[in-house]
Amino acid sequence: MAGAALAGAAPADAATWTTVAAGVAYRQYDLPAAAGTTHVHVLSVDLSNTHVRLGLLYPGAVASRAAISSLANSQKAVAGINGDFFNISETQHPGVAATGASVGPAVVNGKALKGAVPNGQRFGPALPPGTNTKAVVGVGTDGKARVDSLSLNGTVSVLGRRLPLGGVNQYALAENSIGAYTSDWGSVSRKRATCGTDTERAAACSTSTYEVTVKKGRVVSTSTTPGSGTITAGTTVLVGREAGAARLKKLVKGQPVAVRYGLTAASKSAYSFAVGGYPILSAAKPLSGLDGSVSAVRTAVGIGNGGKRVYLFALDGATAYRKGLTIAEVAAALKSLGATEGFSLDGGGSSTLVARPAGSTKVTVRNHPSDGYERPVANGIGVFTK
Repeated sequence: MAGAALAGAAPADAATWTTVAAGVAYRQYDLPAAAGTTHVHVLSVDLSNTHVRLGLLYPGAVASRAAISSLANSQKAVAGINGDFFNISETQHPGVAATGASVGPAVVNGKALKGAVPNGQRFGPALPPGTNTKAVVGVGTDGKARVDSLSLNGTVSVLGRRLPLGGVNQYALAENSIGAYTSDWGSVSRKRATCGTDTERAAACSTSTYEVTVKKGRVVSTSTTPGSGTITAGTTVLVGREAGAARLKKLVKGQPVAVRYGLTAASKSAYSFAVGGYPILSAAKPLSGLDGSVSAVRTAVGIGNGGKRVYLFALDGATAYRKGLTIAEVAAALKSLGATEGFSLDGGGSSTLVARPAGSTKVTVRNHPSDGYERPVANGIGVFTK
């Protein structure tokens, strides 16, 4: 990323909205906080404008990462922010590749891209009481943004018998389960899916695993260890651990197998796009138990006007502002903008907000990422205009 992109922000005391595109405006301002003054960058997106939509930014594979500016430019978004927490490292499991895959569910263009990892396997700060990794923020097919929860429903059908599917394109699977990996996963090893437990991310990798490759509805190969490499269209790789591995061992080459799955919303809504994180504001009230002591650079989403107004919110990571906000302060800041619902995304070095300057066809980075450069991330939220 060119240094000029970081330096391209408006003066620090600017408090007025500037137009990025019809229905999309940008603002930055100082915000006093418990740890000192921080600096906010925010996009206001009017979904009542039929020329504006939000969508998932991602590198084309779940197990992959890229800079938000690169994702926005390649997908022709006019603005965007970083998204979900992700599998950033594997220091607890030497020799196991970090996948770069996100924690929560994801929906792209109405398609279920992946499911949520078990709560104990997530990366990121502690979740607020009563929340879990299934939480999402997204836009429904009705054009309204909302905070929701997406649960995976899936089966592996063999000779009239249905086995429960415990995961889709996830870097971690629940103990004793079976997960499905499709061409959306990417080429990264699937070994990580069998490491850790439901309650401890750093726990050892399972010694009881099995993998079955299904092509055009029939078993074509099996293996006692999870593999890697590109999965072609029309092929599904099933990975089992513990009891799930024992179930897969009963399958034989040539056997017909049907894999079906989908993501079901708690609200029963259908989504055009959704991304994971965790809720922090509901009905204009902060969630109970939000942390009010740890300040950090943050990214978040606010929703107002009955789901037709979205605020994409990111803090500046420059040295002068790096102490940031507590998550309770983020909820308050979103409410002050006009949001009734609020949702936290990945923060720290991942926090990035991009937008096109007037007359440009490329976005620039409007905040200063705290690493000093854009961190490659698993996904983000893009703003698109017709």
